[in-house]
Amino acid sequence: MDSDQHVCPACGQPVRTVVRRHKTLGAWVPLWVAGPCHNPECAAYVAEGAEPDEDHGGKTPAKNS
Repeated sequence: MDSDQHVCPACGQPVRTVVRRHKTLGAWVPLWVAGPCHNPECAAYVAEGAEPDEDHGGKTPAKNS
């Protein structure tokens, strides 16, 4: 686990640490990353309760037609 506090890259304010996951060798592995910035004066601001953008590794699901 990471003992350092995460900060917003745009404004430098502390942000919460959130847990994401990724699959490695068939197992889901937790990954602790910086959460969204909740500073209203920041360019990277995300309102409380808003859905954060999910990063799926740049892959889009295949369509079943």
